[in-house]
Amino acid sequence: MSKKILLILCISFFLKGCNNNNDTPKPVSPQIDFIKTFGGSSNESARSVIQTTDGGYAVLGYTQSADGDIINKTDISFDYWLLKFDTNDNLQWSKTYGGSDIDQGSKIIQTLDGGFALIGSSSSNDGDVSTNEGFNDIWLVKLDVSGNIIWEKSYGFPGNDLGFSVIQTSDGGYFVSGVLDVSGSGGDGNDRSLHAGGDYWGLKLDTNGTKIWRRYFGGSFTDSAFDVIASDDGGFILIGSSDSDDVDITNNKGGYDFWIVKVDINGSMVWEKSFGGSQIDEARSIAKMVDGNYLIVGDSRSNDQDISNSKGAADMWLIKVSDLGNLIWEKSFGGSSFDVARNISTTTDGGFLLSGSSRSQDGDVETNKGQNDVWIVKIDNSGNIEWQKTVGGSDIDFAYDAAELNNGDIIVVGESNSEDGDILENKGFTDILITKIIVK
Repeated sequence: MSKKILLILCISFFLKGCNNNNDTPKPVSPQIDFIKTFGGSSNESARSVIQTTDGGYAVLGYTQSADGDIINKTDISFDYWLLKFDTNDNLQWSKTYGGSDIDQGSKIIQTLDGGFALIGSSSSNDGDVSTNEGFNDIWLVKLDVSGNIIWEKSYGFPGNDLGFSVIQTSDGGYFVSGVLDVSGSGGDGNDRSLHAGGDYWGLKLDTNGTKIWRRYFGGSFTDSAFDVIASDDGGFILIGSSDSDDVDITNNKGGYDFWIVKVDINGSMVWEKSFGGSQIDEARSIAKMVDGNYLIVGDSRSNDQDISNSKGAADMWLIKVSDLGNLIWEKSFGGSSFDVARNISTTTDGGFLLSGSSRSQDGDVETNKGQNDVWIVKIDNSGNIEWQKTVGGSDIDFAYDAAELNNGDIIVVGESNSEDGDILENKGFTDILITKIIVK
């Protein structure tokens, strides 16, 4: 063999080796760093987690206990419970907020001043809660960076009014979304036309929580807004579920649908869209994509119409929609049993985390420890699964939210009834469950 041919073969072999190294993706292996439970002898649940500006994280939920990990609480009514952790996962402080009745936190955000805003529902009219208009009110609490109350406001009428989501707006104020019991309010709760039903409720507030405007949307049956996001034009997109087929809803698919409502900066409806099939489909969370479109996740029990690839009894269902509400694509994740999503959050690589629970041990789900397990699914911006992880024991374990930290680690929060399998300790009935996942 000539030196020239030998040289060509060597170069070709070298280039082929380089190409193989470049083209072969590095395997992603999510590892559990820790699994911790927090609680007392009664019931606790974590519903929201955020990374904080100091590099730590904060977890919001609620507690019924007055013992165990809960301090400075004297009764066994439900209160908001906020836990603040540092960058080394050490608990810095925890505080409860509420009165003598039922107060349950749903979502936390860090505000522009470094403090926090908490949203949820309250039926108290004492303690930290200054007013109550009826059975349940939306309760918004503004805190400083140390968790001290700066102000708190209740919004509601004599019925069952529930708060699920809050965002801070570009003017420093807030937008709150939830559910208005229109039957209980007698039609009050709108600044414009009235109609019947229990509806999506959106409230635009100033920096002190004072109402600027309020609007409700829906039909004659049950319409529940679980999340909201600001749009680039200054308006808002509310998502949730609806089983109405009248008034504001023009294209119900059957049973409950994903229902999306776009409003402008003044709260007037711009458009509304329904997505789903003939069974129960409920949207729970929305996230914005870098291309200006939106991902909306929830769960679906349908296997027809907009759902093209049902996996089992109930699936995580993810849809991508344009800023005009047009369906771009949809995907189902799960196995042959019941799998649901409760939240979608962004990651620094342009992907997303889906958090919820799974009863399956086939299809997209690798293992099941017993009944419901925490199920975390990492997807890319095209909706392809990059990895998934289940955590749990022989009882019911559920994830409600997940957040990526600055170092790429992931904190998953929810609740657990287990005391075996992955769960080393149960403090009472249901505990707050916090899991840290390291992706290598």
